[in-house]
Amino acid sequence: MNLLAVQFPPWLKAEIIPGLPFRWYGLMYIVAFGIAFLLYRKQVRERHFPMSEDDLSGLFFWGILALLVGARVFATFVYETRDIYRRQPWLIFWPFQNGRFTGLQGMSYHGGVIGGALSILIYSAVKRFDFREIGDMYAASIPLGYTFGRLGNFINGELYGRVTTGTLGIIFPYAQPLSPQESWVREAAEKTGVTIPGGSTLVNLPRYPSQLFEALFEGLILWLIIWIWRNRKPFKGFLLSLYLGGYGIFRFFIEYFREPDSDLGYRIQLIPTTLSPAQAHPPLCFSTGQVFSFCMVLLAIVWFFIARKLPDNEAVRIYPDAPDPSKPPTAEELQERENMRKNRRKLRKRLK
Repeated sequence: MNLLAVQFPPWLKAEIIPGLPFRWYGLMYIVAFGIAFLLYRKQVRERHFPMSEDDLSGLFFWGILALLVGARVFATFVYETRDIYRRQPWLIFWPFQNGRFTGLQGMSYHGGVIGGALSILIYSAVKRFDFREIGDMYAASIPLGYTFGRLGNFINGELYGRVTTGTLGIIFPYAQPLSPQESWVREAAEKTGVTIPGGSTLVNLPRYPSQLFEALFEGLILWLIIWIWRNRKPFKGFLLSLYLGGYGIFRFFIEYFREPDSDLGYRIQLIPTTLSPAQAHPPLCFSTGQVFSFCMVLLAIVWFFIARKLPDNEAVRIYPDAPDPSKPPTAEELQERENMRKNRRKLRKRLK
């Protein structure tokens, strides 16, 4: 019997308070955004980067909004095989199902990257910031927050991995049950000590906790690598290429442990397979996540060579001419801020 093939903790529920529409997954998103914001602000302050608190707040507001829109739209049009969202597009952002508030279920990481990248490009152009600098500081901030997003997936019991007879299996309550009529299912049940009740037509087997693999490698480890390099980068834009390539590589290989969506299967099969996606992931069969992750690696390589050839690409660790945000403002600066507040009050009264 596999002693480490354990049941999913029964006390771990998706809802924070049973009966109320507040879920751990949503809370983890808030935590992720908060951590990314604090890490970004830390870099702004330690580098004396010329960005005000208002600019920083605006950057994250539009970035988070674009990320959520991109993640949701991408998920509905790439991972949803039904035509419901094409026929009723307003349901993409409709947070109710069957009269119950469910929130936005179904988000795509790669869609979020596209939306977030577009927001950074536009915001940098409007505010006249260097896109490479903004992207680098984002790259050193996002992965640690991403860790909590995958922990939210684990709590939801979703995005689980393939069946395993090893020592890391967890029996997820919402995993797709399998038919014991398949010989490999019976063998896996015997190896892991899972009892098949008499007359049972389906059985739930231990799965890889692929959400935790992603939280560790695509989140914590990737963040540590980039965070260490943040003051050692050879040119502007380097950290962004490191993030795109690092995430793409980690995600590509972790997908071999993760069961692909049953309605999508493998997007590319260089050698056709008849094996169940829950049983094995052949090396030359590639899931949707692997295809997009491979594209991320290619983009990282292209961006690496472009960024190092762009003009004014020298890395700046500390901006010497910028005011030090850690120092208290002078009396003149305080007076200027007060005058600006008074002018804003007068303007609001006139508008009323």
